[in-house]
Amino acid sequence: MATIAQAGNKGDGVRSDCFITMELTSSGGIVLDLKSKVKALYGDRMEALVRDILDFYQIKNARVQIEDTGALDFVIAARMEAVIKQLIDTDKEYLLPVLEQNKYATEKDRFRITRLYLPGNTPKLFLNAGIHKPNGVILDLEDSVAPDKKEEARYLVRNALRSVDFMGAERMVRINQGERGLKDLEFVVSHYVNMILIPKVETAEQVRAVEQKIESIKRDYDWDIWFMPIIESALGIENAFQIATASPKVAALAIGLEDLTADLGVQRTLEGWETFYQKTRLVNAAKAAGIQPIDSVFSDVQDMEGLKQFVKKSKSFGFEGMGVIHPRQIPVIYQAFAPTDEELEKAQRIVDAFNEAKAKGLGVVALGSKMIDPPVVKRAFNILKLKELAEMVK
Repeated sequence: MATIAQAGNKGDGVRSDCFITMELTSSGGIVLDLKSKVKALYGDRMEALVRDILDFYQIKNARVQIEDTGALDFVIAARMEAVIKQLIDTDKEYLLPVLEQNKYATEKDRFRITRLYLPGNTPKLFLNAGIHKPNGVILDLEDSVAPDKKEEARYLVRNALRSVDFMGAERMVRINQGERGLKDLEFVVSHYVNMILIPKVETAEQVRAVEQKIESIKRDYDWDIWFMPIIESALGIENAFQIATASPKVAALAIGLEDLTADLGVQRTLEGWETFYQKTRLVNAAKAAGIQPIDSVFSDVQDMEGLKQFVKKSKSFGFEGMGVIHPRQIPVIYQAFAPTDEELEKAQRIVDAFNEAKAKGLGVVALGSKMIDPPVVKRAFNILKLKELAEMVK
């Protein structure tokens, strides 16, 4: 094992984080050097936390240097655990108490109109994410985390699941591919995660591997964890229905256009005709499987008009939500997905007709002289569920 280790972030633009350097020594006890602009206010508390963590891992002699930029306890604990586990071999986990308000499960068919990506090694973006009211937050361990930071990001994401109040948003984690992704699950499954995003899925077997790993971890943990496979290749598109039906835990099927267009050898455009077939194929597969089709992100965070047109087209294809890479995109997406007054009025008439037919014991629903099929009734109920969103937009 190494005798010196580092973890965390420092430099321009880094906030709510810390950078820790730790060296194991043979004597001299614990020597702690804390550099922080808030040392006068919180230095004693921070030092006490660090010493408690060292005592938990039975480390008696070490030099620890901390460069703090406003890190909260869960960040300091994650960074300390990351350096310690580079220095000693242990399976012990230092866990801060979980917030009571984080102990909520979610439903398979809940709204997932917006899901906000949060890079898994950047804690400053975690703290106020819930204020923007996304339907879900994605603590990302995959593309947004540098390869040499992926290990330490696991501790940070695990601690965030326990310690950050996301204000009712569905707590999602995007894991890595393959074996690394299965290892990621060991850090999040038992800590109140609601949904696992599985990247670059091409076969149903990839989904089942995740399911089997989760089941092996959560034997004594009664908690529903849903799956959202992300399809990002031509092969994945061709296998979309098998992926959508790979497990009862699959609640949504997402498309990732950046990697998909690269795999197809085409340029992504605002009009999107280059992936028209792929999008409609995925929506059809998801609808046939009875789950939610979720669109990709819109990468230009400055182009609000372009985003509005993108979302309108997405809704017309049958998508029920999309990814978000900046909070300013959230209200635009909600507005575009919200039902119009005409849609709400029509849906209410259909639901009223259904309830009237049900009360009379009739097996056929009619609106005037027109028969209403069950899928139309189901869609009407779904539109009325969006009424609250429509009011919020207004």
